Order: sequence, then structure tokens, then C-alpha cells
Amino acid sequence: MDDESSSKVAIEDIFSSRGRIKILKTLAGADHSELPISELCRKVNLNHSSTKSHLKVLIRSGLIEEKTYGSRIKIYRYKIEDLRARSLRSLFNLWDS
Repeated sequence: MDDESSSKVAIEDIFSSRGRIKILKTLAGADHSELPISELCRKVNLNHSSTKSHLKVLIRSGLIEEKTYGSRIKIYRYKIEDLRARSLRSLFNLWDS
């Protein structure tokens, strides 16, 4: 995703939702940088529909990447190579310490 399309989501839209923050914190954690949606739903305690809706926004922001395996398996990955994602991970770690 290029910088132009990833900048279309305002930071206020990312941080205005507890669900999005939970998803980001979970995927940013060292143990869970990649998860299928079913596992992510369980870890963030959200239903499939809500999780999928939040993931769409996060993918559009460029912080999360969706990888497809075969015709049905989708894995969601925290894009640590993105400077904003690295900065968020640092913020989460600092906040939780």
C-alpha cells in the first residue's frame, strides 16, 4: 500500500475506537505479530463482524496487512516495517511498563 492511500485514515479515527486499539496492541505484541481473524477475535474479545470492520480501517491506514493463503485463510499482520507502526509499538510498550 502506498503512502498516499495509507494516509487517508486520520489518527483520530484509529484512536477513537477501543476495538481498533485492542487489535493494534494485540498484533503489536511480540508474541502475536500475525494472527487469523478467529484467534484475533478471541484475544480482543470482539465478535467476528466487529473485528473485521476494525481490520478494514486498520488495513486502509497501512498499520495492518492482510495475507491470504489458499482461497479462505486470511492472516492479519502488524506492519512493523512502517515507521508509524514501530512508533505505536514503542508507545504501547512504554505505556504498559
